[in-house]
Amino acid sequence: MADCVFCKVVAGESPAFVVGSTDAFLAFLDTRPVFKGHVLVVPRDHVGTLSDLSGETVGPYFTFVQRLAVAVESTLAAGGTFVAINNKVSQSVPHLHTHVVPRTKGDGLRGFFWPRTKYASDEEAASYAERIGKGL
Repeated sequence: MADCVFCKVVAGESPAFVVGSTDAFLAFLDTRPVFKGHVLVVPRDHVGTLSDLSGETVGPYFTFVQRLAVAVESTLAAGGTFVAINNKVSQSVPHLHTHVVPRTKGDGLRGFFWPRTKYASDEEAASYAERIGKGL
């Protein structure tokens, strides 16, 4: 996709600090990291969201993400990692990308703040579960 920032990185048309790559995926440092060592993992082919990623590619993609998470933790002496995907909402670039962020205890990252709600009844909860289950 010609106007996609990440497609330009994949094509070598935009600079990036590449962390690793395979024939199908590329990992590079985020230019606005949450913490130093924050990596973005993208498919080389333009894929908009996680639901657009082919079923046969999901496993290899997340295996690569997993390898990156291990590498970030071990090489940066991090206490762990935060691994996340924004799908459409809060997705700053409309090209699937997974954030791998190094974490340390007391780093100040407090997670997500969003309102919580409750189901009106067990029946309502069951109807949501059934609807979502049918979507699988």
